[in-house]
Amino acid sequence: MPLHTMRAMLSIQGLARRFGPRPILASLDLELGAGEYVAVVGESGAGKSTLLNLIAGLDRPDGGRIVIGGEDLTRLDEDARTRLRRSKVGFVFQAFHILPHLTIAQNVELPLVLLGIHTAERRARTGELLAAVGLGDRAESAPRELSGGELQRVAVARALVHRPALLLADEPTGNLDPDTADTVLNLLARTIKAQGAAGILVTHSVHAAATADRVLRLEHGKLRER
Repeated sequence: MPLHTMRAMLSIQGLARRFGPRPILASLDLELGAGEYVAVVGESGAGKSTLLNLIAGLDRPDGGRIVIGGEDLTRLDEDARTRLRRSKVGFVFQAFHILPHLTIAQNVELPLVLLGIHTAERRARTGELLAAVGLGDRAESAPRELSGGELQRVAVARALVHRPALLLADEPTGNLDPDTADTVLNLLARTIKAQGAAGILVTHSVHAAATADRVLRLEHGKLRER
């Protein structure tokens, strides 16, 4: 079967990225269908975050193709990549990237504002996601009033609120206690299935990786079944 199929939410062919003389990713291939959720593990410096940044269009590859929902990311200019990312990709960053001048609800709602979603629907979706991550009573709080673990949960809600076709999560439970981590991991897995999205979880945690459908190991620039 050819790598790029009509049902693929994400298709990566021959992806390559170098930093100076050092190859980080070398002819990497991956295909994910609707509802498919994989965990990517590997040593520090193996290229896991680089892979996510390339898939999200935040970095440019040195070779290969990345196709998301039928659109070839590697052929788009910067503006078109931004539009694709806003509409089809949800990203849970390791460093949160919560905007300090907005309330928690406004941070979660922001992707919907950028997409022009009507106010009533924006607020309904935002309330639903904040409740799902256990922060329904913190909607009007400022980010400075929340702990690191709570901010990570805000980042998860923001990544899911626009119902992306592809969810990327970079160590989403690194700042969470075990019980909250389980809540977030279950929410990610459940939402990916329910929305027919595809998901990639990058993690060092064996426990977190076990919530995915399958585990891939990134080493020597390629993905291998663990």
